[in-house]
Amino acid sequence: MKKLISVLLILVISAVCCSCGIPLNNQRFSKTFSGLFDTVSTITAYDSDEAAFNRHYAEFYSRLEEYHKLFDIYNEYDSISNLKTLNENAAKAPVKVDERIIKLLEFGKEVYNLSGGKTNICFGSVLSLWHSAQETKKLPDSAKLKKAAKHISIESLIINSEKQTVFFEDKDLKLDVGAIAKGFVSREICNWAKDNLWTSAMLSLGGNVCTFGFKNNDENSKWNVEIESPDGRDENGVAIVSVNDKSVVTSGDYQRYFEKDGKRYCHIINTETLYPSEYVKSVSVVCADSALADALSTTLFNMSAQEGKTLIEKTDGAEAVWVDKDNNKTFSSGFESLILKN
Repeated sequence: MKKLISVLLILVISAVCCSCGIPLNNQRFSKTFSGLFDTVSTITAYDSDEAAFNRHYAEFYSRLEEYHKLFDIYNEYDSISNLKTLNENAAKAPVKVDERIIKLLEFGKEVYNLSGGKTNICFGSVLSLWHSAQETKKLPDSAKLKKAAKHISIESLIINSEKQTVFFEDKDLKLDVGAIAKGFVSREICNWAKDNLWTSAMLSLGGNVCTFGFKNNDENSKWNVEIESPDGRDENGVAIVSVNDKSVVTSGDYQRYFEKDGKRYCHIINTETLYPSEYVKSVSVVCADSALADALSTTLFNMSAQEGKTLIEKTDGAEAVWVDKDNNKTFSSGFESLILKN
C-alpha cells in the first residue's frame, strides 16, 4: 500500500508540474573545455540533475572529439583517415574516408559556389604560408604566394560519395577547412544532441554559437548571445541578440593576428589578393544553420559591407551586422529585430 501511495504521489506531482507548465528537466548546467579544434568551448544545457548532465556531457564530448580527429589537418590518429591523411595521400590515389568527411567536403564545394570563390577549402597551399607567417612574425614571400595560388582549384578535388573516396587531381592541392569546420561541426553535433541528449542547449565552439530549444525549457525565454566588440569598447559588445534554434558566428581581425611594422595581419586571407582582408573589423551572422552562418561570416569578411549586404539580403533566414574600421555598424534589414530589448 505504501508503495502504491508513493507511486500515486509521484504521478500527481508530475501531472501538477506539467499542467502548471513547470518542466521537470529545468536545471541548468555548463562545462567549459579546451583541446578540441584548438579553441576554448562551452556547452550549457538543461537536464534533470547533475549526474544526468555529466553522463550526457561525456557522450557529447566523445562525439565532438571524433569530429576533431577527423577534421584535423595537423595530426594523425590510430585507425583514422582524416584530413591530414588526405593532404598527404589523396594525390597518389583515391582515399576512403568517413562519411562525415565526405559531407564536409561536399558542403565546402557548395560554399565555394555560394561565395563566388571567396571561401575555398582548397586554399590550403596559400594558407599554410600564412600559418607559418603567424608563427615567425614574418610576411610570406609574394612569389611563393603566387606560386601556391596556382594549386587552389576546387575542380581538382574529386569526391566519390558512393565509394566514400577523395582524390586530388593536382598533386600540390592542400585542404584547409578552417573557414567552415567549426560551424559545420556545431550544426551536426547540436542536431545529434537534440535528438539524443537534451531538449535545450547552447554550444559555443570557439565563438561559433549554436542554440536549440529555450532557456529553462520556457518558450518565452530565448537564449541571449553577446556579439563581442572588436576592440572591447562597447559595454554590451556589438549587440546582444535574443535567439532560439539559431546560430551566431563572427569573423574578425581581432581574434587571430600578428603585427609587423605597426600593421596588423589577421588570419582571414582574401582569395583574390592572397593577403589578409581589410574591408571591416568584424562581421557577425545569425541564421538557423550554423554551418551556413560560419561560411557566410568568412565570405562577408572578404568583401565590402555594401557587397555583403546585397548577398545577405538574398539569403533566406540570414541576418548580419558589420563593424567597419571606424567602428561604425551596418545592419542587414532584419538584424535589429533580433537585438535584446531592455
